[in-house]
Amino acid sequence: MSTKPSHTIRPAEPRDVAAIVGLIQELAAFENLTHLVETTEEKLRPHLFGEKPVVEALVGEIDGEPVGFALFFTNFSTFLSKPGLYLEDLYVRPAHRRSGLGKALLNRLAQLAVARGYGRFEWTVLDWNEDAIRFYETMGASVLPEWRICRMTGEALKKFSTQGA
Repeated sequence: MSTKPSHTIRPAEPRDVAAIVGLIQELAAFENLTHLVETTEEKLRPHLFGEKPVVEALVGEIDGEPVGFALFFTNFSTFLSKPGLYLEDLYVRPAHRRSGLGKALLNRLAQLAVARGYGRFEWTVLDWNEDAIRFYETMGASVLPEWRICRMTGEALKKFSTQGA
């Protein structure tokens, strides 16, 4: 006797944009970063479903309700000379954690990376999120302590863009 999975995972559709924005806001609250969120349905929709989409998303549902998502895009490894899959955000509502949905979302992304012939599947994790770090390591992921993210946003990005070389 087979048991039916308690969740479904599917590619995001335009009807999911509002739910994804809500989940992004929940993720920001979990990470104590709500002050950085500028995402709205109007801002996100063209990047997922416009003429030139730059990101993709998977939606995780339980009983037909979106309770998790993974937003990702293609990057590139010059060392491998292959594209890679970069996971920007993964989030599952707290009530549905440990249900297998997070692992299933990651597994689906790994399947996509392999099917597309990508050389890597990468993401970041906050250094204080020990539960997530342990979870990723049990799946075989390497946490690379020697790498640091560099980022320019807002005014710093604008200012630097106007400086001559």
